[in-house]
Amino acid sequence: MSVVLLLADGARPDTLDAALTSGALPALAQLRDEGGLHTITSCFPSVTGPAYAPFLMGRYPGPVGLPGLRWYDRARTACRFPDYARSYVGYQIGAVNRDIDPDAPTVFELCDSSLGALNVIGRGLAKRDRIGSLTPRSAFRVARTHFTGNVGGWLQIDRDVADAVVRRVRRDAPEFVFAALTGVDKVSHARGHDSPMVMDALRIVDDAAARIRADAEQSGRWNEMSLWIVSDHGHSRVTAHEDLARLVEATGWRTLSHPWVVTVAPDVAVMVSGNAMAHLYLDVRSRAPFTEHLDARWSPLVASLLARPSVDLLLVRRSDGALVRSASRGDAVVSFDERGYHYRRQSGDPLGVGRDLCRASADAAYDAMVETDYPDGVVQIAHLASAPRSGEVILSAARDWDFRARYEPIPHVSSHGALHREHMLVPLLLNRPAARQPRRTVDVMPSALAALGKTVPSGLDGRSFF
Repeated sequence: MSVVLLLADGARPDTLDAALTSGALPALAQLRDEGGLHTITSCFPSVTGPAYAPFLMGRYPGPVGLPGLRWYDRARTACRFPDYARSYVGYQIGAVNRDIDPDAPTVFELCDSSLGALNVIGRGLAKRDRIGSLTPRSAFRVARTHFTGNVGGWLQIDRDVADAVVRRVRRDAPEFVFAALTGVDKVSHARGHDSPMVMDALRIVDDAAARIRADAEQSGRWNEMSLWIVSDHGHSRVTAHEDLARLVEATGWRTLSHPWVVTVAPDVAVMVSGNAMAHLYLDVRSRAPFTEHLDARWSPLVASLLARPSVDLLLVRRSDGALVRSASRGDAVVSFDERGYHYRRQSGDPLGVGRDLCRASADAAYDAMVETDYPDGVVQIAHLASAPRSGEVILSAARDWDFRARYEPIPHVSSHGALHREHMLVPLLLNRPAARQPRRTVDVMPSALAALGKTVPSGLDGRSFF
């Protein structure tokens, strides 16, 4: 038995469905006809790296130690002086395996043989089984491609990675494969999610799937192979960029933010991911854990943020969830306890649920939210807001906006990270029918273990669809 998971980073379900219908991706269309194409929800933040945790750990990213692509270590236990900040954009990407919860197993640790490509989370994966690990030469190539905005260069990296994956699957027949192909995401950021080059990136995925299948059929392994295509987040256009750090500074607070994280006596750490979400860590000189309610000195900052057209949702952390605020739709409280998930409207209905939720199961909360602008929003907010490494304030950007006006090598014309449908809905393409309707990306890891005949560990956030 084997499971091969090809991740088309940043692919939207509507984009993939249209490509399959048009006949542009024949190998993937054949998989759809034999198994099925499903639309499922990603996690919050809907950002590459943290959004890989559901696939590789079966857990939401915040509670296992990955609250965002960038975060601040108030506890001073994971990050070092002088900034105590983490960014997985750059050399600190190697810290991911140290940052994730040591008691939460990865799929690599549960399988006898595995292969990973550009997988970010690699604990339990032998170095020889990691395709795309950075060497001085490859790091220079990636950096040059990134900082010059060479989209064609990213597609060539995808081709090289796909070739290596196909060769290793043919030669070694590993039990579990996770291969991330990032071309769709890179093209979308630089050219837009509807750029014709997105189709070029998807054709690389189609070609890889076709070759893996042909090799498996030739060797008699196809009947025991699960070949799945997934994505970690979607995309939506960006027409305006908020300089979030400067906005905070304008209210009188000294900020710490990437890339210039060494700041004298900072007050607020501004940690942007995706770039359509952000954590704000208040009073960062204090190691004291957050309190249930912000004191009055932060009221002008919160009011200023809520008034900005760039901010769609502002979450104030609580130990069991968050106060959810919208300038136009009012406030509500999201919480989670042993009885289930709760959504209590106060001055409005910021998530557009249309009713309160009380003691809702994960499935019931999903069903209540799936048709709204924030699919699975209640569950995702509850878990991220209760994660120890999250900021006291969490922002989700408005449509057409992101939170990073400076320091991107090229201006983003499409972005992700927020709770909007375009960011949270992702495709799941299976080569065999599922026994029940897949719902979330956290369902993929336990389903892979079930397909392999492995014992599914306790404590996962997902549930097998087989």
